Amino acid sequence: MLFKCKNCGGNAVYDPQMEKMYCPHCEGTDCEEKVVGSGIGECLNCGAPLEITDDTSAYKCPHCGSYLIFEQRVEGEYLPHLILPFKIGKEQAAEALKKEFHKRVFTPSSFLSQASIDSMEGSYVPFFMYDFDVAASYQAKGTKIRTWRSGDTEYTETSYYNVERDMDINFDRIPVDASKNMADDIMDLMEPYDYKALRNFEEKYMSGFLAEKYSESSGELEPRAKEKADKAAHLLLHDSVAGYTTLTQVHENIAIHNKEMKYALLPVWVYTFSYRGEQYKFHVNGQTGKVIGVTPVAKDKVMGYSATVFAICTVIGILLRTILGVF
Repeated sequence: MLFKCKNCGGNAVYDPQMEKMYCPHCEGTDCEEKVVGSGIGECLNCGAPLEITDDTSAYKCPHCGSYLIFEQRVEGEYLPHLILPFKIGKEQAAEALKKEFHKRVFTPSSFLSQASIDSMEGSYVPFFMYDFDVAASYQAKGTKIRTWRSGDTEYTETSYYNVERDMDINFDRIPVDASKNMADDIMDLMEPYDYKALRNFEEKYMSGFLAEKYSESSGELEPRAKEKADKAAHLLLHDSVAGYTTLTQVHENIAIHNKEMKYALLPVWVYTFSYRGEQYKFHVNGQTGKVIGVTPVAKDKVMGYSATVFAICTVIGILLRTILGVF
């Protein structure tokens, strides 16, 4: 399927700034109508053949630029429960990258050129969100040591404690990315998202962006979510027993019980920069603008910087010797 403008017939897309459907051809808003097609082998708009992966659920036709949504991959078992619409557009994502990297003097000059920014694409990444009820308990032996002086005598008092904590913790929407094409550590660093902006899934939010269905099941990914819940519960327990001079753990137990799971699509801008035969990927949170990525180092800039520093040091050395009367 794709969304066409009812006014001019152009392709309508979701605009993050206006938070509504928009036609870039006639500048109409909320003027979209859904055009449904059955196949995924060719573009519904121009008929050109498409080369897509088994996981692609939304795609940009390289021939006519239409954004296509493959309904077979957003229905049935692949129907998302929730979607977090893009909040920032491509220009804002590019500005976030510039702000993050403009102070890095050895970044190649071609980084973030207009031509390369044009290749940046927004993509909806599949996530499973898990709700857990956690029962956590902790026991330890603690001491508090107090020292004071009276006259010439120093006194030390040691108090001993049995430390116990019992907590019932509710974790809502612990996210785990369900895409084999996205690195887990990168997607973890994309957090946090503001879940208040989550919406019930509608295809229109996908128009103008790429997307993929989940390629790892909720059952496969549940252990990762439980690991996140376990670490968070552990920190909460230990943060609650601060203030002791010494603390020796006797017992800790964290029991995690499943409550609910939701399938959601979350927004990420992906920027690929090619430099000296290598590709460097940068990811921008499509809601908050948080940037993840490491820029390559331009050797010519390093050499130029080193030569400049050397020249400055040489001039300073000559001036100092002249002032001190060496010559």
